[in-house]
Amino acid sequence: ARAALPFGLPFPVAMVVGALIAGLAGVVVERIAFKPLRDRGSDPLLTLVSSLGMAVLIVNLIQFLVGAEIYSYPGGALNSFNLFGLLGNLPPAINLGGEGQAVPVRTIQVIIFLVSLIILAGLTYFINYTRVGKALRAIAEDQVTASLLGINTDLFVKLTFFLSGFLGGIAGALVGLSVSIAGPYFGIAFGLKGLAVIVLGGLGSIPGAVIGGLIIGLAEAFVPSSLVAYKEVIAFAALFIILLIRPRGLLGRTLVQKV
Repeated sequence: ARAALPFGLPFPVAMVVGALIAGLAGVVVERIAFKPLRDRGSDPLLTLVSSLGMAVLIVNLIQFLVGAEIYSYPGGALNSFNLFGLLGNLPPAINLGGEGQAVPVRTIQVIIFLVSLIILAGLTYFINYTRVGKALRAIAEDQVTASLLGINTDLFVKLTFFLSGFLGGIAGALVGLSVSIAGPYFGIAFGLKGLAVIVLGGLGSIPGAVIGGLIIGLAEAFVPSSLVAYKEVIAFAALFIILLIRPRGLLGRTLVQKV
């Protein structure tokens, strides 16, 4: 049976609060699992192993705190996006076709798309046109040189993990609203698919991640109904094929090593 939480918040408020908690959790994970390895100059592969261990730890911690039950979203969560009632009751689906040929699209999918565009535009501006974003890019390019130039690398690494957790919290809340459920193991499949999207688009490329997500999403959408059981394979099949052609992803840069 699905459990019910003892309190409730409007969905946009709950989404922001959850995203802030996820951001703070990201900072804690960085301090525990990644900073000690970074200080010792450990092999990057150990970072991956450490992140997998933290994922298992977090899942079990969630189970301990709230139980292993599947939680369902309240029925009015979608309409909580309708601030001050200006839009009336939001319909469950929107017809993007004509009268003769209906093309229904779920309203929550339209909302997710619009929120994604807003976040993408804000993140692109932040990374490319602000001093903080330029500092983050400098650290990603060469952490030692950035430190010598006076950039507080430790502070900016924590900021990066906070932003990653914050955006992950927003994404998780919206995807959970789309499927109407959430639980301790809810994000594992989406996390693996997200990893495939990032690698497919090219590590470190925001436009590449967008293009990779569109390719995988469209590929899954065109899977015939008779093969719907194999839809989850599409993401990794597309990843495998494209990486054979472009090992660094669609928009990944070829690293130039200076000697």
